[in-house]
Amino acid sequence: MLYIINAHDKPGMAEKVAATLGAHQHYLHESDKLLVLAGGMRDEAGKERLGSVYLINVANRAAAEAWLAAEPFNKAGVFKSTTLERMRKGHWHPENAPKSADGE
Repeated sequence: MLYIINAHDKPGMAEKVAATLGAHQHYLHESDKLLVLAGGMRDEAGKERLGSVYLINVANRAAAEAWLAAEPFNKAGVFKSTTLERMRKGHWHPENAPKSADGE
C-alpha cells in the first residue's frame, strides 16, 4: 500500500537537520526497497528548507507509522507536524521529473 507523508519542520531547525543529515540519508538508503520517492520541501526561492515528503510502499498503516517513527529527523524532533495518508497510484510519469534535485 502506498502512503504519503508530509512533514513540516519547526522553525530554526537548520543545526539539528545538519547534525542528523547523515543518519537521515542512511535511513533512506536502507529503506530503498519501500521508498518510492523522497524529497525536501523548499520555499519558492529554493533556499529555505520547509520539511520533507515521503512516498512509501508498505504492507499497512502500522508499517508506515513505524517507518515514520524511526525516521531520524522525526526522532530528533525536527518536524512540527506530520500527516500520513494512504493513497492509490493513479497517473505515474517519472519521465516528467526534473533532471536535477533542485527541479531544473
